Amino acid sequence: MPHPLVDQLRFTRSEFQRALKGVTDEEARQRFMPMNCISWIVGHLANQEQRYWLVFGAGQAPVAPELINFGFGKPASTPPLDEVWQAWHAVTQATDPYLDSLTSSKLLEFVLFEGKPNDENIGSMLRRVTYHYWYHTGESQAIRQMLGHTDLPTFVGDIGGEAPYRPEA
Repeated sequence: MPHPLVDQLRFTRSEFQRALKGVTDEEARQRFMPMNCISWIVGHLANQEQRYWLVFGAGQAPVAPELINFGFGKPASTPPLDEVWQAWHAVTQATDPYLDSLTSSKLLEFVLFEGKPNDENIGSMLRRVTYHYWYHTGESQAIRQMLGHTDLPTFVGDIGGEAPYRPEA
C-alpha cells in the first residue's frame, strides 16, 4: 500500500486533471500577463515530478527531456495542450513505481539535487510537489474565470472517498 502522503499526491493530481477538464488547446495557450498559460502549467508540474522522482529520486533518465523548458525561471511559452498532457501522463506513470517504494523511513532521507545534497528530505519534497499542484490548480481556475468559464469544479473534491486520512502503517 502506498504511503499516505503518496495517496494525497495522487488525489491532488486527479483534482488538477478535474480542474482542467474541458479546456481547449486554444484556451490553454492563452496567456494573461503576468501569469503563464494553462498548457505551460501542465508542463511545469510534469517537469517538477520528473526532476524530483525520476532524476533525483530514482536516478533515472527523463522520459520527457523537453520538459526542461518548463522549469522555474525558464522563458514563457504557449505549448500545445495535447503535447504537455502526453508528457505529463508519461512522467506521472513513470514516477509511480518510485512513489510506491516510499516508506516513512525513506521519506526522511535526502537525495542529491543537481549534484549536491538537497536541503529538504524526500518527505518535504513530496509535500512541496503536492502543494505546488494546489497553487497551480488555483491559478488555472483564475485563468479559466478570465476566459469566461462558468460552473468550474468545486474544490476540494471527494477526498473522503478517494484519499481519506489514514495513519502511517
